[in-house]
Amino acid sequence: MKQKFYLFLAFVCFLNMPKMLAQEKTVSGTVVDADGAMPLPGVTVLEKGTSNGVSTDFDGNFSIEVNEEATLVFSMVGYKKQEIVVTGKSNVDVRLGLDTESLDEVVVTALGIKREEKTLTYAQQEIGEDEISKTRESNFVNSLAGKTSGLQLKQSATGAGGSSKIVLRGNKSIFGVSSPLFVIDGVPMVNNAGTSDNSVFNSTDSGDGLSQINPDDIKSISVLKGANAAALYGSQGANGVVIINTKSGEPGKLSGSVSSGVLFDKAIDLPDMQYRYGSVEGSDESWATEKSDYNDDFVEDFFDTGLQLTNSLMLSGGSEKSLSYISYANTISKGIVPENDYMRHNLTFKQTNKYFEDKLKITSRIMLTDEKIGNKPNTGYYFNPLTGLYLFPRDKNFNDYKENYEVFDEGRNMMLQNWFVDSDKQQNPYWVINNNSSENRVKRMIANLAVEYDINEKLKLQVRGNYDYSTNEFDKRIKAGTASTISHRNGRWIYRDLTSNQMYADAILTYSDRFGDFDLSAVLGGSYEKSVIGDGVDVDSDFYGLQYANIFNFQNLNKEVLVKQVMESRKEKQGLFANAQIGYKDMLYLDLSGRNDWSSTLAFTGNSSYFYPAIGATALLSEIVEMPSFIDFAKFRASYSVVSNEVPSFFTRPLNEIDSDGIIINTEKPFSELEPEDQKSFEVGTDWRFFGNRLGLDFTYYRIDNENQFIPLSAPAGSGYSVYYVNAGHIQNTGFEAAIHAKPIRTEDFEWESNVNFSSNKNEIIELHPELQGRYELSKSEGYALYINEGGSFGDIYVYQFERDDQGRILVNDEGVPQRSSEYEFIGNAEPDFMLGWNNSFTYKDFTLSFLIDGKFGGKAVSATEALLDGYGVSERSAAARDRGFVQVNAVDMDGNAVSEIDAETYYKAVGGRDGIMENYTYSATNIRLRQAALAYNFKFDEHVFFDQMNLSLIANNLFFFYKDAPFDPDRTFSGGNNFQSFDLFTVPIKRSFGFNVNLKF
Repeated sequence: MKQKFYLFLAFVCFLNMPKMLAQEKTVSGTVVDADGAMPLPGVTVLEKGTSNGVSTDFDGNFSIEVNEEATLVFSMVGYKKQEIVVTGKSNVDVRLGLDTESLDEVVVTALGIKREEKTLTYAQQEIGEDEISKTRESNFVNSLAGKTSGLQLKQSATGAGGSSKIVLRGNKSIFGVSSPLFVIDGVPMVNNAGTSDNSVFNSTDSGDGLSQINPDDIKSISVLKGANAAALYGSQGANGVVIINTKSGEPGKLSGSVSSGVLFDKAIDLPDMQYRYGSVEGSDESWATEKSDYNDDFVEDFFDTGLQLTNSLMLSGGSEKSLSYISYANTISKGIVPENDYMRHNLTFKQTNKYFEDKLKITSRIMLTDEKIGNKPNTGYYFNPLTGLYLFPRDKNFNDYKENYEVFDEGRNMMLQNWFVDSDKQQNPYWVINNNSSENRVKRMIANLAVEYDINEKLKLQVRGNYDYSTNEFDKRIKAGTASTISHRNGRWIYRDLTSNQMYADAILTYSDRFGDFDLSAVLGGSYEKSVIGDGVDVDSDFYGLQYANIFNFQNLNKEVLVKQVMESRKEKQGLFANAQIGYKDMLYLDLSGRNDWSSTLAFTGNSSYFYPAIGATALLSEIVEMPSFIDFAKFRASYSVVSNEVPSFFTRPLNEIDSDGIIINTEKPFSELEPEDQKSFEVGTDWRFFGNRLGLDFTYYRIDNENQFIPLSAPAGSGYSVYYVNAGHIQNTGFEAAIHAKPIRTEDFEWESNVNFSSNKNEIIELHPELQGRYELSKSEGYALYINEGGSFGDIYVYQFERDDQGRILVNDEGVPQRSSEYEFIGNAEPDFMLGWNNSFTYKDFTLSFLIDGKFGGKAVSATEALLDGYGVSERSAAARDRGFVQVNAVDMDGNAVSEIDAETYYKAVGGRDGIMENYTYSATNIRLRQAALAYNFKFDEHVFFDQMNLSLIANNLFFFYKDAPFDPDRTFSGGNNFQSFDLFTVPIKRSFGFNVNLKF
């Protein structure tokens, strides 16, 4: 045995003899730019053929132990790679020149295909890693606001763990979706936003798939704004594509980073309320006329200081043949509403290997997420702690109900709610957060394998497979003692346990060659996708309740309660696609694309196939015509595409339902004549670069026509159905986008970089189905409605308004009550006229100051919260009117007599409250804010310190508004769908955040 061991040891020594005999030495030096003026930090210095490598420090210096005859490879993104043989050298100084061709190539397009930016025939913008991680948002999507033109972002108003809504170039579909497709490393991902009941009574938000991604794994984000850019994705890309490019390992010795960030959140812009008039005996309103001094801090004291804590670790390393990347992140958030918390664990592993002289490349990636959201606040009336908090009568002692939110009931032998009234609109806030609690748990795995093989220098084959699996469990336990109008006396249980999975695979053959003055880049491929979304169990005991109080399980459900097997969507789709780009003399480019899909959602229609063509052209004016020396680059581009919006599942064959008596019912008529929703998109634009790429200007005009909309109609009586669908309607979006990129100042010690993004979109409803008689209702409640009207625009708001005479004076009846219109009347649109973002970064030596100013201009916003506060007599307006003794108005009575004063209670109970005259609570949605600001410092370490560098940054989000008319944040959304846009009903207040982040690299 011992002899075998010695033989093995001798064999190992023999294999390593060349290394043992090789002499090693230390090579040092400095890497600077081509002019020799600026040191280059972060340059990778790698001993060729090994994993031995280092990076230059902040002064461009490096030191590395290498073999005597080694070759060093110096590389950095945006610079030309350089190799230097160091035989006989101990000191090497290197100058790296800019690689303009490489800069053009760092563009990821549809299906992960890389193209030179100058050849693109459509608008695209890229957001770098620093912009994504700068603000340390737990949901990275929120960091995109104001940083790309044409992108409109609205955060949900539901606290920690809430979802975000993104729309590119306006709303396009009435019943379908208008949100873009999200792609990770070229592969489409599932971004289901969970189950939501988007009503004024109980609007819930289960988060979204994007919030489950670790922002520290993201290298860059490419935004393909129109269907022209995303045609190769077919119907999925009809609303644009957001491509997430993840990090990979870096060649060289093991390196990594540790980041830790903390943000403290404070509620701001609370409603302006009064604390000097109490209630009349027996009332839950505060309409007393005698003034007193009541507790005025219980509302502000209710909100906690929120906390967002993020810790992450990243390790990478390997050789040019084998690269490894692994990361872990832990995110903890504590909302400003008590008991609202969020926790997420992310684990990512990515491995890249090359074989057969780098002809074969295999990349595998797995992303694991475990997310838990506790007690996310509802918006609307039910189960919302803010209704009872805001409407609480001022003469009562709130602390009595805070400290004793539940009391023992001897008759029922249990703790019940302690509150002064039994009402669905207001419960004890502390009862709601403790005894109407909820937990949402999501576990997700995304596994991906990509194989690339270079058949020859011109031909490459790529095959990818992706599996996305998640579970989503929602558990809401409403204890006995909750308001009787929204719960059974023994309690109510709402429970969902849903799974979602998506299998995706594609094979792509790419070819590139040059024939004299012509060059050709071609793509041919096919894809397969199969998904089942939201499949599982859904139960709501509702008013049927529980057999025994506060026992929340299936065995304790009353027999009348339905336990439903549900499925949100199920589909299978195969596609074939092709793309060819033909260039002439590197100055003219023609781009042709086509895709054909076969979809299960079109089953039983007689035609399950649809084709999408696209064409584009680019002319590099700076190559065609000799330009002045200050113009570096000029380009004109145009493109046109035809795609179809995604067809919802179960339209052609609706799912059956079983009622409580076991009878199978179906209220929707099968849509056997369904055709896909067509979208025709045209865009034209120009891109210019000046003064050595120090100034850039991009401009795009687009027109998008969506026809054949999916519209539900009421089925004729006696048909056996309540709803049937038709293809009808035509929505048009036109607009323009502009982006300015500038580096006005750049010296050895100081640099100013500035980016401006501008966009404007006009939406018009060209046509609806004749049966709708020119109008379709999206949502209506509380004196507010969203209607789709022929000749109008998506997002048109209608409200009850004052009845006025022909001189514009308010009409009042004989009791002095202001009269409201009999119908909802148009008052404005929820969408802005234009959006503007201005992003700046100032760097002086090792300091960097950055800030983002973001503005939305135009549009209207409606606050039902303010109406309720007025109706209940708790607003400062209602108190100021009582101080004066009246509300001053310009009105007339029914006999034409002038009326200038109305009693405060009479006026505000007529104008405010539920279904009030919402004209009075409609505001301009224009708002301009300092959205982000950060001050960072880079610390330098010498070679004796384990860490290479440290970045410390102070961060602030939502610092203040330069201008805002509405009493709430119009950029936050009550509903993640198309309903109730620019609408506020007891939504969680906006928060201002301050904190810091530390990043250590080694």
